Amino acid sequence: MLRIDHPLLSSSLGSTKTLTSFHWGQPGSGPKVYIQASLHAEELPGMLVAHHLRALLENAEAADQIQGEIILVPVANPLGLAQRVDHRPMGRFDLDTSENFNRHYPDLAGAVGPLVRDALGADPTANIALVREAMGNYLGNWVLDTELQSLRHRLLTLAHDADFVLDLHCDCEGVLHFYTEEACWPQLEPLARFLGSEAILLAKNSGSGPFDECLSGAWWRLAEDFSGPGRPLPQGCCSTTIELRGELDVSHALAEQDAQAIIDWLKHSQLLACKRAPTVPAFKCRPTPLAGSETLKATAPGLVVFAAEVGQTLQIGDLVAEVIDPIANQTQRVLAGVDGVFYARIRDRYITAGGELGKIAGAVAFRTGELLGA
Repeated sequence: MLRIDHPLLSSSLGSTKTLTSFHWGQPGSGPKVYIQASLHAEELPGMLVAHHLRALLENAEAADQIQGEIILVPVANPLGLAQRVDHRPMGRFDLDTSENFNRHYPDLAGAVGPLVRDALGADPTANIALVREAMGNYLGNWVLDTELQSLRHRLLTLAHDADFVLDLHCDCEGVLHFYTEEACWPQLEPLARFLGSEAILLAKNSGSGPFDECLSGAWWRLAEDFSGPGRPLPQGCCSTTIELRGELDVSHALAEQDAQAIIDWLKHSQLLACKRAPTVPAFKCRPTPLAGSETLKATAPGLVVFAAEVGQTLQIGDLVAEVIDPIANQTQRVLAGVDGVFYARIRDRYITAGGELGKIAGAVAFRTGELLGA
């Protein structure tokens, strides 16, 4: 194992933050997998999964099982991890810019398209290498002027040439759920099954430039724009955001289970050598479109009392929550507008008017435009 500490651009005199990555295997010897945790820094289950995954990867290295390259970044956001306001963690948004740490990543397809358009040839492997080289050159020439840009740049530099990217997050309260782009789903389906995902949400460009889609989205965009007969361009990166239940689901039992699921997927994908690949488990759910996910909102402020538990399958009209105004002695009943799994909900039990309460994974797309929340 190789440990690399990457100093980030400092925003203030006398202070420097560092991003740390752990590396197994040899670059170029096989597929590359990049795994990071807690880009939203208050979402800690992934950090504990990374802790247990590191031990399992060290065992795999000792047994000479690693076939390719694996990079693990257990603390993907040292900037957000240090942010606290009134003793509460504030790791989702950068306090200097108010930007979400998992939004506004660059359009890599737009950046490298003009550089590769006329150079694509008949060899798909050579075309993948060409695009990755162009991405690396673009990132190498990126002029950085903020601490946040420095973090985004370093994460992309580590991940841009990976075959697979796993971004470990969690919701406020929720079941394990899985986001990926449509172009990535065939390759990542076994991973969702090993993890026991209870909701799987597919999109083609969910909007807002999240980390995972910055990487995978570049490939299908370039393929749509430039590939064709005699110019094949495969999906060179398959990425996913994995929501590891809720913020309070930080336990060794769950983390060990999730780390082992990732190891089983690595073995199934022949990224770790084994005598017999693990059997892919049955689906716990079927994929649904992210555009079919209903976000439930409160029309008035009040106390929140949930009637539905996360993981519960709801029908249209089922009571999900009550929002109670004890001054006016009024209760707003929040009902399911779609059939599907109630896969995430807020942790706070007071809501202001217009606030989000939870999400249901509907099977029929009905939304357009930006599909992700703030």
